[in-house]
Amino acid sequence: MKTLLGMIFLASLLQAEWSTKGYVGLETQVYPTIPEGKHQSSFTLQQKLEVAYEYDDFEAALNIYAQEDSSDLKADTDAQNKRTFLRLDEIYGKYNFENDMVFAGKNIRFWGALEVNNLVDTFNTHDFRTDGLDPQKQGAWNVAFTHYFESSEFSMIVKLHEEEEQMAAYPYAYYFFPKEIVQNVPAPPPVNNVKIVTAVDYESKLYAQESLYRPTLYLSYSGSTESDYPLDYAVVFQHGFDGQRAFNADLETIDTFNYELTFSQEVYLVNKLMTYNTLVVDAVLFKFEGQLVALVDENVTAATIGDNGDRSYLKIGDYYQFGVGAEYTLTGFFDDGDLGLIGEYYYYNTFKGSDDIATDINLFQIFQNDLFLGFRYTFNDSADSSIIAGAIVDMEYEEQSFSFKYETRLLDVLKLKFDYVYINPSSTEPTAYALMGFDEKHPKTPVAHQRVGLNLAYHF
Repeated sequence: MKTLLGMIFLASLLQAEWSTKGYVGLETQVYPTIPEGKHQSSFTLQQKLEVAYEYDDFEAALNIYAQEDSSDLKADTDAQNKRTFLRLDEIYGKYNFENDMVFAGKNIRFWGALEVNNLVDTFNTHDFRTDGLDPQKQGAWNVAFTHYFESSEFSMIVKLHEEEEQMAAYPYAYYFFPKEIVQNVPAPPPVNNVKIVTAVDYESKLYAQESLYRPTLYLSYSGSTESDYPLDYAVVFQHGFDGQRAFNADLETIDTFNYELTFSQEVYLVNKLMTYNTLVVDAVLFKFEGQLVALVDENVTAATIGDNGDRSYLKIGDYYQFGVGAEYTLTGFFDDGDLGLIGEYYYYNTFKGSDDIATDINLFQIFQNDLFLGFRYTFNDSADSSIIAGAIVDMEYEEQSFSFKYETRLLDVLKLKFDYVYINPSSTEPTAYALMGFDEKHPKTPVAHQRVGLNLAYHF
């Protein structure tokens, strides 16, 4: 009997369709301007493996990502970036019926319509060890049911666990906390002042008022219209843990003049309504994303640190966020290439504007009143070459960032990416970009950031 069952199982495997793909790549980034004490370059080996299995109406997939940072080979642990890891992003199975689909496992989902920042794409958390400016998403455990209509679909998704967000160590360019806070406290003669040093650290452990295994429910309805002006639309209702997180700050006394301040994240429950849409009118693509968020518990707080290093706590408030954009495409702009002109605007605010409510600054929200202007040039060649470049201007904090990215393929199996980024952080507010590092001679003056990156990957 066992032999017969084994033969049946082997026969089913032979009839099934297996596929594998992935890449091995080397990424090099150089930082011409960076705060003293941080590494001026990084060298990262990246590997990804995707395995897919199909048999009749059943599908399964496995997705593994790994990377190694050259600095982690150093014997001095204080000089390591702590960016070497292996991560399981996806492992799932799903079964397709005539008009329905059931899903179980761990996967990555994408929601959104805008180019620069998909503010409703909050189903998955991020891993900031990969790239602080463009962190990878990590998989989330969930079960789902989807019913397909003629031109739309309805999904019920239950996320089963909240993932921690990892961050690299201090020497890495995109460690978003200062190494330490130094205070000069007046003292009686003959001592002019006393220097108090508070070391700053980040702990990836995630905290919540309820279990991190408390389910988060998503109800999604999406579809498209068939008309002269095609519209793709999606509406998502969420009840459970929010993608925006608060920060705790625990202070520990080392000795009389030395302390350690440890930041950690906390998740909280919300009711949320999200939407993302695109509308095509002739050669123009219009985009809109938005969300309304109401806290279930109005007593959730976030830690803030003042200029003198003192801690205080502000309440997390109900908030709203939206982004609008348009992209105009000039077909055959030069030779066979197409030029897309892109403009997008992002806004974030709380419904309560009182002094005890955490603001976008306290929550490290980067896109709170920002305008993006840029272009995308698609060469339409056999190498799938493209360029995307533009500028993001913070309309409130006088902060700007400029970026250029070029991608192409070499010999069909090699993918080449080149990028340049320049960030001029705010000099008036402690934004996320400003906190990346300050001038040693002028401790309250943030350092402008530049990077030049090159990524070469072999795809199989």
